Amino acid sequence: MRYLCLIYLDERELAAMPQKEMDALNARHLRFNEELVASGHFVEAEALQPAASTTAIRVRNGKPSLTDGPFTETKEMVAGFYVIEARDLNEAIQVAARIPSAPLGTVEVRPCRDLEVGGVAYKASSKSGGRIFNS
Repeated sequence: MRYLCLIYLDERELAAMPQKEMDALNARHLRFNEELVASGHFVEAEALQPAASTTAIRVRNGKPSLTDGPFTETKEMVAGFYVIEARDLNEAIQVAARIPSAPLGTVEVRPCRDLEVGGVAYKASSKSGGRIFNS
């Protein structure tokens, strides 16, 4: 089963981190990615730009409305994510607890779901392997 691990960090603390510490944190993430690939847990991972670079899109009555900045005002923002493959929630939690940024903020672990059409399950991503939807 696939799980999304959302990494929430306080952007002010992250911005204040000395470059040497940031380099060390990024290196730990890159090593962690290699470990996940080797163990078969890795599906995808990305670090995200600061929340100030966010554009929120709302579509109402077929018309998009754009807002600069994050959708909500909060201390912690999504700083990055992993999509992992795990047997169950317990294994996903064990993997997520090893994410190098976990001690700096919060990691939310959420099961991914298939998209069903006509009772047939499809993976949302072709990277996940499985049935591909052809319209």
